[in-house]
Amino acid sequence: MPLHPLAQIQYLRSMNLSYWEIKSWLSDVDYTIVGSGIVGLNAAIALKEKHPKAKVLVLERGILPQGASTKNAGFACFGSLSEILDDLQHHTEEEVVALIEKRWKGLQYLRSLLGDQAIDYQAHGGYELFTKEDQLLYEQCLAEMSTINRLLHPLFQREVFSVQDNLFGFQQLQPKLLWNALEGQLDTGKMMQALLQKAHEKEILIVNGVSVLSYTETVNTVEVETDQFSFQSKQLLMATNGFASQLNIEATQPARAQVLITKPIANLEIKGTFHLDRGYYYFRNIDNRILLGGGRNLDFKGEETTELAQTTLIQQELERLLKETILPRKEVDIETRWSGIMGVGSQKKPVLKQLSDRVYCGVRLGGMGVAIGSLVGRELAELANQ
Repeated sequence: MPLHPLAQIQYLRSMNLSYWEIKSWLSDVDYTIVGSGIVGLNAAIALKEKHPKAKVLVLERGILPQGASTKNAGFACFGSLSEILDDLQHHTEEEVVALIEKRWKGLQYLRSLLGDQAIDYQAHGGYELFTKEDQLLYEQCLAEMSTINRLLHPLFQREVFSVQDNLFGFQQLQPKLLWNALEGQLDTGKMMQALLQKAHEKEILIVNGVSVLSYTETVNTVEVETDQFSFQSKQLLMATNGFASQLNIEATQPARAQVLITKPIANLEIKGTFHLDRGYYYFRNIDNRILLGGGRNLDFKGEETTELAQTTLIQQELERLLKETILPRKEVDIETRWSGIMGVGSQKKPVLKQLSDRVYCGVRLGGMGVAIGSLVGRELAELANQ
């Protein structure tokens, strides 16, 4: 049985929490969700839709969603041709098609949930580029393109990939680009603001600046220990993705993604989302700027971290790509840099499972959070309702 607020005050007094704070936020909690990113907020919204009177509390370690939800590049994609070919080396055809279908349906659900205008969705299509050194991969993709198009035709009822000329002035690349008309882009900040607005409309409680340290399951509740306070919840849902390993959720490792963005560029004609080197590098246009990220393949081990920082090795390579390949004829200045933490593993399928009687997790989005995060969040809520 949950403690009455008065019974909790003695324990929480050192944290300087008032009776009102304990009563309003931390008492009689039905569902606690750890992480206020795409997965966490979608799970909270789905729970409130099913249980309008339930008390749903979301805990977030950062002042904003701290992992990748507000730090990603805003690609509305489901996999470049080279990524799909790479996935086929580690998964069956059925598994790969199922992953792509989940990503595609997830994108459509996200767009229908929030609306294209609210997330500034733009359907400029996506391109894959190949460096001079990637001759073999380039030739393999060209040779396998028709096979992959046949594989995906039952899902999309059209050819997904085709060949385009390099009309953007990119340098040091193979002569042709691969084109995917179904790929788009969105504004990550607007997407998260729209999700937060929906959460507030449903009276979901969100507390920022709180890190969950551990939890202990009892017969009727879960005791949740944070760096600010402890409390009880009837059920606990983990939506921490790249930070999952800190709560002993197996099969998920952090993977840092470093990003930079330029200052506004006059007469920028580049529009679309662009993938390079099997997706390890990616860039796009946004607000007359170029956003460019990636490079963790330069130091896989070093980028298995939850530290939100940048490294000279990767940032210098991003700048080189920007100046020598993407915008070789323009003088550009960098405005800011940041990093986000993804959750990855040996398999691309998300980890969605019940950890114990009252504890559940939805993590390991594999860098595809924009595409699959909304569906994983709803599936996490459904799992907790079984």
